[in-house]
Parts: sequence; structure tokens; C-alpha cells
Amino acid sequence: MLQTVETAGPQGAAPSASPGRILAASFVGTAIEFFDFYIYATATALVIGPVFFPAGAPGVQQLSAFATFAIAFIARPFGAALFGHFGDRVGRKATLVASLLIMGLSTVLIGCLPTYATAGWWAPAALCVLRCGQGIGFGGEWGGAALLAVENAPPGKRAWYGIFPQLGAPVGFILANLGFLALSFGLSPESFQAWGWRLPFLASAALVGVGLYVRLKLTETPAFKAALNEARPERVPFATMLTQHGGAVLIGTFAMVAVYAVFYLSTVFALGYGTGTLGYTRPTFLLFECIAVCFMAIGTVISGAAADRFGRKPVLLSGMVAVFALGFLMGPMLGNAAAAGTWPPVLGFLCLSLLAMGWVFGPMGAVLPELFPTRIRYTGASVTYNLAGILGASGAPYIAQELASYGGIGFVGFYLAAAAVLSFVAVLAMRESAYD
Repeated sequence: MLQTVETAGPQGAAPSASPGRILAASFVGTAIEFFDFYIYATATALVIGPVFFPAGAPGVQQLSAFATFAIAFIARPFGAALFGHFGDRVGRKATLVASLLIMGLSTVLIGCLPTYATAGWWAPAALCVLRCGQGIGFGGEWGGAALLAVENAPPGKRAWYGIFPQLGAPVGFILANLGFLALSFGLSPESFQAWGWRLPFLASAALVGVGLYVRLKLTETPAFKAALNEARPERVPFATMLTQHGGAVLIGTFAMVAVYAVFYLSTVFALGYGTGTLGYTRPTFLLFECIAVCFMAIGTVISGAAADRFGRKPVLLSGMVAVFALGFLMGPMLGNAAAAGTWPPVLGFLCLSLLAMGWVFGPMGAVLPELFPTRIRYTGASVTYNLAGILGASGAPYIAQELASYGGIGFVGFYLAAAAVLSFVAVLAMRESAYD
């Protein structure tokens, strides 16, 4: 059984700022970062292929777009190690500001790139570089935001505080999809592909300004201050993480795989599948996903409260069982819906999937930080979270596209069920940390 190292926050210590400011900073920053990440995910399903890649055999442009989607996930662990190093040595605040700036600048520049038609292969090459920038910035974001929340939490409330950075995910997703939905209604398909898709990327500049305003007013967390008072920071937190806490990294990584898989199969892959294979219009399917992601927020809030009351493991294990069941519902609810031409099963599957995703995602804001001691917690939580992104998310849309082409949507469901089994076993190996 994996042993947790210590509690995630100081017991009875006074928070470094008002709870409202702390939770707002952890929420707003992650909402902006997720907005940036999701506008690219949405654009991947809609326009990245034809805008940045030459036409070829059927599906080649879409597969190329999904490949660029995966690049950021590969870059994220490097960003996690980089920002984790400074977050554990210098402090949470400065690192969170830097990650937000890098992510925002990369996103805005993507909106300024030339197309393949005007710049040839320089266009996708530059896109890949900026996509790496997005991944590096995002790699340092989540861990710092989660620590900002849970290291300021009062006793017995770590999972509840930890849901606030998690809520940034559905809010960022809704903002991204509403932006594309408005453009779909307001622009012709030709105008959207020519220039309209760039507007959400450019709008990120204003959102980053808001996030910086909130975060620059913060101070360090009590847990980090206490760790500095006890001893000098670890010289190389990443090395300490690998040599002394490698088991925690592996368990946390595999526990997160199903979380990523269910989300990106229900959003990025489903959007491409819904507008392509199922024949829904772009506005219709984007509206479906905006409705469904509200269930993700509901699941996140309820599971965070439940994880403090009943423990982390029972909540996560029940969620993994739900994700497993969804794998076997995907074929009947999406595949048969295509044949019948009905929309309720499609929307129902999206709502159920994202409700389950919120249920397993909510407690992770506390669970991953609780796996590591304060002195390497930024590095450990960030690397674990982002390694799971490589396994569970980076290739998920690509693999799902190939599976759907080979054997139909039911094969994609089996892939989701397998991810749930893997995460279920990993959670079983965790020690319950709710009452530490």
C-alpha cells in the first residue's frame, strides 16, 4: 500500500490571505488556462486540420490536427518539472504568475499564425512550437493552483478547497465553447475558417490580464513558509521526487488516466465524431457539450464535499466504476443514435460522461498534493498530473479516431473501459489520506 507523506496543509495555521481571495486566485487562473487549452482543443476538431495542413487522403488533416493536440501534453511534464523546481524553491506565487504569462502569450500568438496556404510548412512548424509553449505553461499551472488552495485549507476541508482549481476546467470549457458557438452563429463557415477561429485565441490576452491582477495580490501559503523555516529548500526537487517518492508518482499518474480519457473522449473526439460521422451541425454539438459540461461542474462540487466526509478512495472508486460502465454505453448511445437520427441518447451520453468525469476529477485537487511532502509538493503534484495527461489524454482523440474507423464507436468504449480499470487498480493502492 502506498503511504501518504503528510497532510497537505497546515493544521490550524492562519491563511496567508482571505479565503475568498485565495480561492478566487486558484479558480480564475485555472479557468483562464483551461480556456486557452480548450479553445485549441475545439479548434483541433473544427479547423486546425484544413487551416494548417495540406489536403490528402480522407481523415489525414484531422489526424494531423490531433497530432498537434498531443504535442502540448508531451510538453506538459517538462513544464511541470521546470515550474515545480522554482515553485518548491522560490515560492508558489511567482511561479503561478510565470506559468500564466507563458500560456497566455503562446495562445495569443497561435491566433496570429499564417496558414499553410500562405506560409507552407512553416505554418504547422510554428504551430507546434507554440503548442509546446502552451504545454509548458499549463504544466506549471494546475499544481500551483491546487497547492494554493489546499495549503490554505482549514482542517477537514482540503478536498473542498481543492475543488476550486478543478472548477476552472468546466468554466474554461464553457467559455471556450460559447465563444466558438457565437462565432458559428455569427459567421459563415467560410469566414469562420478564414479568420473567425482566431478571435478566441486573441481574446485570451484580456483574460490573462485579469488573472495576473488577481494573482499578483497573493502572498505565499502557510505550508510553504513553514517548510522554509524548518530547512533550506531541496536543491533539486525533481531528483528527490524520483528517488524518494517514485511510487507516489506512479500511483497518482495511473489514478488520473481515466479522468483524462473520459474527458477528452467526451469532448474533443466526440465533437469531431458528432459533426463528422453523426452529421450534427457545429452549433448544435457545441451546445450539447456546453450543457453536458455543467454536469461536470456538479459532479466536481458534490465529489469534493463527499471526499472530505467519506474519504478520497470511496469517492474515486465509485467514479471509476461509473466510467467503466460508460465504456459499454458509448456504442449503444452514440452508434445507434447515428442510425436512428435521434439526439437524446447523444446528449445523455455526454452528460453522463462529464458527470462521471467531474466525480473523479473533483477530489484530485487534494489527492495528488497529499501524496507528497511540502518541500517537493509542487513538483510531485504537477509532474504526476501531467504525466497522466500523456497517458490518458494526449493520444486519446487520435487513438479513438483510429478505433472508430477500424471497428466502430463501440471499440472506443472498450478503450474507455480499459482506462477505468487501470485507474481503479491505482486508487486501490493508495492509502486513505482524508483524515491525516
